[in-house]
Amino acid sequence: MRAELLIRERRQVAPDAFIDAKVWRVPLPVRASDHAFKYSLALVAGDVCVFRYDNEAGKGDHLHRGSVELPYRFVSIEKLMNDFIGDVREWLMQRTP
Repeated sequence: MRAELLIRERRQVAPDAFIDAKVWRVPLPVRASDHAFKYSLALVAGDVCVFRYDNEAGKGDHLHRGSVELPYRFVSIEKLMNDFIGDVREWLMQRTP
């Protein structure tokens, strides 16, 4: 089985910000993860990554907030997407005067 692209989306969420979301189903777990998904979900504003959820090989599931890297507990794709969209909404609300 080859990697199967499940989600590929890039969408403008503000005049200077966009989300970039990619999720694949993989035949074997990414090193340091224990599930069959590889993902990268990012919010970028003004050419700066505000935050990103990903599971790069060797690091497992984690979240970048600016320059800080935090562990992330992966439960399911649905929860991952809900957590990401919730963070995007919160960030957008904080920018609204």
